[in-house]
Amino acid sequence: MAGLVNNLLILFLIFQNSCLAFRSPLSVFKRYKDSAKSHSNECLGSNRQLVPLSLSDFALDIRMPGVTPKQSDTYLCMSVRLPVEEEAYVVDFKPHASMDTVHHMLLFGCNNPSSDEDYWDCDGGTCTDTSNILYAWARNAPPTRLPKGVGFKVGGEEGSKYFVLQVHYGDVSAFKDKHKDCSGVTLHLTNQKQPMIAGMYLMMSMDTVIPPGEKAVNADIACSYKMYPMHVFAYRVHTHHLGKVVSGYRVRDGQWTLIGRQSPQLPQAFYPVENPVEIKYGDTLAARCLFTGEGRSSKTFIGGTASDEMCNFYIMYYMEAKHAVSYKTCTRNIDPEMFRNIPQEANIPIPVKPDMTMVHGHHEEAKSGDTVSVMQQPKRDEEEVLDQGDFYSLISKLLGEREDVVHVHKYNPTEKAESDLVAEIANVVQKKDLGWPDAREFSNKDERANAILVRDRIHKFHRLESTLRPPENRHLALQPPKPGSGNWEKERTGDLNIEEVVDWPGINLKLGQVSGLALDSNSNLVIFHRGDHVWDANSFDSGYIYQQKGLGPIKESTILVLDPNSSAVLHSTGRNLFYLPHGLSIDHNGNYWVTDVALHQVFKLASNGAESPLLSFGRALQPGSDKNHFCQPTDVAVDPVTGNIYVSDGYCNSRIVQFSPDGMFVMQWGEESSVGQTKPGQFSIPHSLTLVSDFGQLCVADRENGRIQCFKPETGEFIKEIRHPLFGREVFAVSYAPGGLLFAVNGKPYPGDTVPVQAFVMNFSTGEIIDTFIPLRKNFEMPHDIVASDDRTVYVGDAHTNTVWKFASPEKMEHRSVKKAGIEVQEIKG
Repeated sequence: MAGLVNNLLILFLIFQNSCLAFRSPLSVFKRYKDSAKSHSNECLGSNRQLVPLSLSDFALDIRMPGVTPKQSDTYLCMSVRLPVEEEAYVVDFKPHASMDTVHHMLLFGCNNPSSDEDYWDCDGGTCTDTSNILYAWARNAPPTRLPKGVGFKVGGEEGSKYFVLQVHYGDVSAFKDKHKDCSGVTLHLTNQKQPMIAGMYLMMSMDTVIPPGEKAVNADIACSYKMYPMHVFAYRVHTHHLGKVVSGYRVRDGQWTLIGRQSPQLPQAFYPVENPVEIKYGDTLAARCLFTGEGRSSKTFIGGTASDEMCNFYIMYYMEAKHAVSYKTCTRNIDPEMFRNIPQEANIPIPVKPDMTMVHGHHEEAKSGDTVSVMQQPKRDEEEVLDQGDFYSLISKLLGEREDVVHVHKYNPTEKAESDLVAEIANVVQKKDLGWPDAREFSNKDERANAILVRDRIHKFHRLESTLRPPENRHLALQPPKPGSGNWEKERTGDLNIEEVVDWPGINLKLGQVSGLALDSNSNLVIFHRGDHVWDANSFDSGYIYQQKGLGPIKESTILVLDPNSSAVLHSTGRNLFYLPHGLSIDHNGNYWVTDVALHQVFKLASNGAESPLLSFGRALQPGSDKNHFCQPTDVAVDPVTGNIYVSDGYCNSRIVQFSPDGMFVMQWGEESSVGQTKPGQFSIPHSLTLVSDFGQLCVADRENGRIQCFKPETGEFIKEIRHPLFGREVFAVSYAPGGLLFAVNGKPYPGDTVPVQAFVMNFSTGEIIDTFIPLRKNFEMPHDIVASDDRTVYVGDAHTNTVWKFASPEKMEHRSVKKAGIEVQEIKG
C-alpha cells in the first residue's frame, strides 16, 4: 500500500512539474472538481466526470444526472464544460445507453448552452450560439468511430467550450418504476495535436414543398466544393415522417460516387461509409431526399415540428489539420439539370421493418393533424411587434454571429458576393425563403401578425436540430498548428500558412511551358514561357546540340508582365529571340536576365520592350564548359549591391559562374557530384538561384541531389546545406523573401516514392520547414520555378501543366466591408 502511495505521489509531482503547455489531467481534475457544478447522479454513485488516463489524455463522462422522463418523446438536454482552457481533441466516444429506454442521443459542441440548469427540456434549444454535432447514437445503429489520427478540435481560442448532450426518450413505459436514467457518453480527449481534424458538412433543403397526395417528391441539394481535400468516413440522414430515402454523392467529371444512402425511418445515427470518399476542389456534392405526400391533406413545408418536414444529409469528414474547417453547409441546388443523371437508387425507397422504425418527435408534436399554420403556434410572452432593429438582431443570431455585425469568412470570394448575402437576408424579410406560407396570405394591414410571422419563422429556423449555419462556404476556420513550430525564429518569420488564391484568374492564361518567374519593382508578375516550342526527348542529341533549330525562334512574346491582382497582361516582349527559354530574374534596375538552354546563352534585356539584347553571354547554339561557353544554363542572379552576375550552368555543366557587372568572367566553382555520396560544392543540375540579401548568401537548388546549397557569393565558399526527407529526390527551384523565409518546390516522385510534389516555406536560419502547400485548382506536375514577394505572396509556374498559380497567407488577404440594409458584411478577398 505504501508503495502505491509513493508511486502516486511521484506521478503527481511529475504532472505538477510538467513543462507541457497543456495542464496535466491531474491538475485539471482538481480544478474541475472544485469548479464544476454538483450533479445529483444516483446512477453513477459518484461525481467523477473527469478521469486522467495518462500525461496527455483524459476521459470526460457526460451523463444525464438521474432523470425520469414523464411522457414519451421527451427530449432532455444537459451540458458539461470542457475542463481545460487549452485546445484538446476528442478522439473516441463510448456510449452508455440502453435501447429499452433511449431512442437516440446527440452530442453537440458549442460555447453557450441554452440553460445552466442540471438538465432542461430541449424544447428550449440546445445552444444559443452555433453548435456542431460531434456524435450521434441511436438504437440498433453502429457506433461512431473516428479513424486513427483524427480528432474533433475543442477548446482553445476557436473550439467549443461546452458539450451539450441531447437524449430522446421515445417510449417511457420503461420508467414505470420511477428509476433514474444516466444515459450519456464518455469522451476520450487528448492534448496531443492530431494530424487530421474532424468536421461536419450539412446539406439541407430549405425550400422544398410536398404537395398533398403526391406519390414521389424530390428535394435536391448541390454545391460546388471549393476547398482543400476532405475525406468522408461517416454520414447521417434526417427527415420526418414523409421521408423514404436520402442519398448523398460526390460528382466528379459527370461520375456519381455514392457517399451514403439510408432510410430516414431507420435509426438516425452516423453510419460508416462503405468505401472511402475523397472530396477535392472542383467536385460537386449532391444529395436527394425522396418524400411522399400520400396521406396528407395539405402542403407540407420545411420546418421544425413533426408535421413539417426536413431534408438533411450530414457528412462527417476529416481534413489535414492546417486546412481544417469545423463546419460547412450547403443549402442550395446550383445545377438542377444534373439530377437528371442521378443514380436510380436515389429514387427507390428502402424497405424498413416495423420494429426498426424511427420515432419522429421534434420536441413537440403538432396538435392539429397534418396541417400546420404559423399563426397557430402557442402564444409566447414576448409576442410584440418587432421593429427593424429587433429583426436584424434575430437575423444576426440566425447566422450565428453577434448582433451588430455578421462576419462572413469566405474561402472563395467569387462564390458568393455580399449582394447575394443581402439578397438572401431580404428573402427572409420578405417571408419566402423557408417555404412557409407567403405573408400575402395575411392582411397587409396586420403589421403585428406579419412581425410575429417573421419572428416565428426564425424561431423555427433555430430549432432545425440546433445545427443551422450560415450558407455554403461561410465557415468557422480552425487555426491549425504550424509544422515545425518548435525552434524557428518567430520574430523573423512569424506564423505562416500559405494557400492558393482561388479567385486569381491568372491560372487560366494560355501559356506554353512555364520555365521562369520573377517580380518587378512594382510587384508585377513576369512570366518566361516557351510558346509553341516544347522541350522533349527529340530536342537535343547526345552532345547537347539543339536538333530543332529549323523551327526558328519562338514567334510570340515569351516574356509577359501581369498585373498581380487581375492577371491582365500589361506588356510583353521576347518575340523571335528564343528557342527554349529557361531561367528569368530581374535586377534592381528592372532589366530582365534570361537563359536559353537551346542557344546555351544568357541575355540581358531592357524591360521597355526592346527586342534586342543589351548583353549576351556564351556562343549561340554552341555548348561548352570554358569561360566563353555554357551548356544549357539554367538561371541567373544579379547582386543588387555589387552588380556581380551569377549563372548556374547547368544541365551538362555542374558549376556556378561569376561575372563582373560589365560581363567579364571572374571565377567559377562547383563540380559534378561523386558517385554514392554528394559533397559540399558538388552539383547534379544546379537548377535555380536566389540571393539571400539579409544574410549575404547565394543559394542554389541542387536539383537531382534533392538539396539546397548556400555559398558566399564573392568567394564561392560553402556555408550550409538544407535537405529534408520531404524534398524527395529533387528540388527544382528556390526563392528568398526578405525577413527570413525561403521558398522551394520539389519534383514529381519517382515510381515507388511516396513523397508528394509540393511547395515549401522554410525558416532560412534553421532550415526548418514551416509549411507546405499545394494548389486547389489543377495539380502540380512539374513545378519549375517559384518566386515570393516581400509581403509573402508566392507564385509557382509549372512546365507540364503550363500553369501559374498564386498563393498567399490568409492573414494577408484584403479585408473589405460593405453595409447594406442596415447590416455590415465583412468579407475576405484574396
